Amino acid sequence: MPNSLRARAFAAMVAGLIAVVSLAVLARLALPLSAAFPLKAAACFAIVAAVAMARLADANHPFAIFGQANQVTTARAMFVALVAGTIGEPPLPIIAAGAAAAAMAVTMMDGVDGWLARSRRMASAFGARYDMEVDALLILVLSVLAFAHDKAGAWVIVSGLARYVFVAAGWTWPWMERPLIPSRRRQAVCVIQIVALIVIAEPMVVPPVSSVVAAFALGLLCASFGADTLWLVLHRREEMA
Repeated sequence: MPNSLRARAFAAMVAGLIAVVSLAVLARLALPLSAAFPLKAAACFAIVAAVAMARLADANHPFAIFGQANQVTTARAMFVALVAGTIGEPPLPIIAAGAAAAAMAVTMMDGVDGWLARSRRMASAFGARYDMEVDALLILVLSVLAFAHDKAGAWVIVSGLARYVFVAAGWTWPWMERPLIPSRRRQAVCVIQIVALIVIAEPMVVPPVSSVVAAFALGLLCASFGADTLWLVLHRREEMA
C-alpha cells in the first residue's frame, strides 16, 4: 500500500477523533451527559479507526488517496461513535432524542459515500466494507440503547448481533465467507432496521408500540440473513457436486 494512502487515511482518522471529542464536549453543554461521555465516544471512534486502518492494509484499495467517499464514511463513523457514547448514560428522554438525531444524521449520509465512489470511479472493496461495518455498528449501538431505555426486551440486541454472528460463522465454516451477490433486498432491510431503531429511540414512542416496531424490523432482518444463508448452503452443495 502506498505510504501516501496510509498517511492520508491516518490524517483523516486523527481529524475524525479530534472532531468526535470536540462534538462530545459541546454535547455536554446541551445535554445532561457524564464527564465520561467524550472518553467513551473517542474510544469507540478510535477502535473503528484502528480496524479501518488494519483493513486498509489488506483490502483491495487501488488508489493513492483515501478519497472523498471514505471521508464521508469516516464522518458517519464519527456520529456513530457519539451515539455509542450515550450507552451507560442516564436513560433520559432528552438523551434518547439526541442519540436519535445523531443516528438520523448517519442515515441521511448513507448512500452519499457510495455515490461519490461511483461518480469519481474510486469504488473499492475497502470502501464497501467500511460503509457496511459502520452500518452494522450503528444497528448494534441502537439496539443496545433500545434495551437500555426500556423500549424493548433484551431480545432486541439480536438485531445488532446478527451481522457479527454471520461473520463469526464464516470462521467456523469457510463456505459462509463466499461473497454474496449484490442485493437490493439486503440494502432495503438494513435501512428499515436502522430507521426502525431510530424511531423507537424517540421519547414519544413507548411500549408496546416500540416493541412491535422492533420485532417487525428484527423479523425482516432474520429473514434476510436466512435467505443469504440458504443461498450459501445451496451454492456449497453445487461446489461439492
